[in-house]
Amino acid sequence: MKSIQTLLLALSLVTTALALPDTPERRAASRKKPDEKYFQEAGGNEKLGHYDGRYFQGEVDYEDHREAGGNEKLGHYDGRYFQGEVDYEDHRVALRHLIRSYLSVFRALGIETWLAHGTLLGWWWNGQIMPWDYDLDVQVTASTLQYLGDHYNRTMHEYRYIDEATGEEMTKVYLLDVNPHHVDRARGNGMNVIDSRWVDTSNGMFIDMTGLAEREPVKAPGIWACKNNHRYKTTDLYPMRETEFEGVPAIVPYAFDAVLTAEYGKKSLVTTSWQGHNWDPNVKEWVKKQS
Repeated sequence: MKSIQTLLLALSLVTTALALPDTPERRAASRKKPDEKYFQEAGGNEKLGHYDGRYFQGEVDYEDHREAGGNEKLGHYDGRYFQGEVDYEDHRVALRHLIRSYLSVFRALGIETWLAHGTLLGWWWNGQIMPWDYDLDVQVTASTLQYLGDHYNRTMHEYRYIDEATGEEMTKVYLLDVNPHHVDRARGNGMNVIDSRWVDTSNGMFIDMTGLAEREPVKAPGIWACKNNHRYKTTDLYPMRETEFEGVPAIVPYAFDAVLTAEYGKKSLVTTSWQGHNWDPNVKEWVKKQS
């Protein structure tokens, strides 16, 4: 893994947020009923549901990645920005820029956020994104979500980096989009369990953000949960641990091993063959199986 010093020299962030204009569409979105889905992925099937349809430009091609109905992948793209699938070799690069930009911007703004779910599992194995993942997961507190909604909702953030292949400086733009239903702490019909997203406006790939809160402070003090029923003890989360992920500073829950085994089982930390990949201990990488 490259040193953090090298990476910081290779990229810069413009953290001055550019707010999107207040439009009838935006105002209407904020008035959606609780049972209406806020985030719209790319297309009407499960695969397209991983793309934000506003930015979807075509599906990422990965011949070995097959889920229910053969359509799981497109669910990782925001339909607003989907331009077409990013191929297997390029999708990890796109996700790498997603998480580097997100973590760097939030750190620059002084906003606490930590790795979660499959992204946390990738960190546990080698500090990198799992090669079969097509989106990323992070968590924040409910109070942080409120702050983001009040001050940074629908803001664009520039991220500049040096393309390793060409040596050219590149610029990407990411959207921070807070679901207005983040204040509804109940799961409801499950259509709005994602509280916010960090979206790559060039292809629709995104980071899912969910907020944790003490939902029953009287009956269950010290138990934090999201709307998707993931539960954590305060002592599982805090004090957070400083670390690195994909070469940039990050934080993870204090009891990360307990968090991971509770969600994925003990096998998740020892299984060395998964999703068409084998773990190579010599290079500490997940390597795609040869077809």
